[in-house]
Amino acid sequence: MEINEEIDVVESKKQWEYKDRNYYLMNNKNPLTYTLPSKHSRRYPLVWFDPDRGYERELRYATNQESIFVDEQQGQVTLRHVVFNNGHLMVPKEKRNLQEFLEKHPHYNLIFTEHDPEVNAVYDVENLEMEVIAMNVAMEMEVDFMEAIMRVEIGSAVSKMSTKELKRDTLLFARRNPELFIDLANDENVQLRNFAIVATESNIIKLSSDNRSFTWASNGRKLMNVPFDENPYSAMAAWFKTDEGLEVYKSIEKKLK
Repeated sequence: MEINEEIDVVESKKQWEYKDRNYYLMNNKNPLTYTLPSKHSRRYPLVWFDPDRGYERELRYATNQESIFVDEQQGQVTLRHVVFNNGHLMVPKEKRNLQEFLEKHPHYNLIFTEHDPEVNAVYDVENLEMEVIAMNVAMEMEVDFMEAIMRVEIGSAVSKMSTKELKRDTLLFARRNPELFIDLANDENVQLRNFAIVATESNIIKLSSDNRSFTWASNGRKLMNVPFDENPYSAMAAWFKTDEGLEVYKSIEKKLK
């Protein structure tokens, strides 16, 4: 069974449990206090799409109401701020309406999430598997490809790195951000962009001051124009795939050896 399917199974089997629940701000954020919007406003729209009724319903947390839906609340309401302290909010089982409010809140799984060991374990396995794949790809990668990927991450500083430094930083990048690393490893244009940058840094080709064209550095003959509002090195990478660009690529390759 695929990881995403496992998550769906976990969610589908999840029944409401009468228990204390812990919520945390995502991305390791832990400010001293963080106040979550608890009523609908133009600035913070709080609505939840009800699949049974087929329309969005306005949410509001009121301590004296059983329902979290405005259309079901009656009489005077007592509003209460929902505050995370140091990135954490514990909601006791007696406050079921607050738990339901948080579960349907638009910021749920975007800004904050519930600590659910079973679901978290599934996500952890998925992330660890991705990390292992990325690390294995990095271990087998040739130096010139490492340079191409790390240039995306740290820019021209990669030119001054030793092979050991390059391999170390590539492995650290793969471990820190495996999904992005794998995307870059599968992007055929990454190496071509790096090739164009190296050729420019080696003064074989020259990029005009307005970033609008490439020329031979030796005689100033124009090679290509950069399309409007496009990254020049991305444009050059695409151009290298054309018949004319391929000949230039081969010529630059010889000069770099």
